[in-house]
Amino acid sequence: MSKEKVKADFAFGKINYTLMLSGLGMIILGFFLMSGGGTKDPNVFSEEVFSPLRITVAPLLVLAGFALEIYAIVKKAKD
Repeated sequence: MSKEKVKADFAFGKINYTLMLSGLGMIILGFFLMSGGGTKDPNVFSEEVFSPLRITVAPLLVLAGFALEIYAIVKKAKD
């Protein structure tokens, strides 16, 4: 009986999963940065809603995370 190494054929490699986790982290961080800015009193308006972090940086971070997810799926894994 010969002992052969059986190589499993997975759809993605280690780098793909690393990129996917990084993209997921970017998406979660972006949504976390978008949250907040409200007030407890509905009669008081808070200008904090319009901070550049919430209306510019966070959505760009989410879009970059989605782009990284797409790249991770499309990237061919090395053997």
